[in-house]
Amino acid sequence: MNLDFKAFKDVDWNEIELDNIGEWPVIVKVICGAFIAGLVLFFSYSLLVSDEIDSYHNAVATEVELRTTYRTKYAVASKLDIYRLQMIEMEDKFSQLLKRLPTSNETPGLLDDLSYVGTTSGLTFLKVGWLPEVKKEFYTELPIKIEVVGTYHEFGQFVGKVAQLPRIVSLHDFSILSSGEKQLTFSVVAKTYRYEEGTK
Repeated sequence: MNLDFKAFKDVDWNEIELDNIGEWPVIVKVICGAFIAGLVLFFSYSLLVSDEIDSYHNAVATEVELRTTYRTKYAVASKLDIYRLQMIEMEDKFSQLLKRLPTSNETPGLLDDLSYVGTTSGLTFLKVGWLPEVKKEFYTELPIKIEVVGTYHEFGQFVGKVAQLPRIVSLHDFSILSSGEKQLTFSVVAKTYRYEEGTK
């Protein structure tokens, strides 16, 4: 079958009828065949292949995501025993810290403890008393306002002895002012804490 593209110019398009495709010139048959083949390829790709390619890319992306999730979970699972030991250790430390917090019955005695620590350090108390409680998420702050007169050395002894108390007491918002004759006024807020059971 020889194609003569010059004959394309000589085609009389008025003589071409759909009922008589067999009599069409060869060049017209080839062009129509190529056009139909192109349409078939285009619609086959659009309707069949394109969706499959998208599905393939989605499957590849899902596989990568699942592999990453697997690696992360495997890394956590492989250290599960270590995490359990750490959890037990943290619970033990937390329990020990809770034991160092004063109970409701012991709270009034903290004023006596602080007064004793201050007087044995050589300080003279001007003021000591409870401030309003401060509610937090898991605990309640119990602040105590303290004002004493003494020397730097006596203040240092006082702070050291407070740190050695069996119950947790922290010192905050301190100020030191001169009160004459080598005496200083030491003002501080001592805070202890009460754990609120049942809060989350």
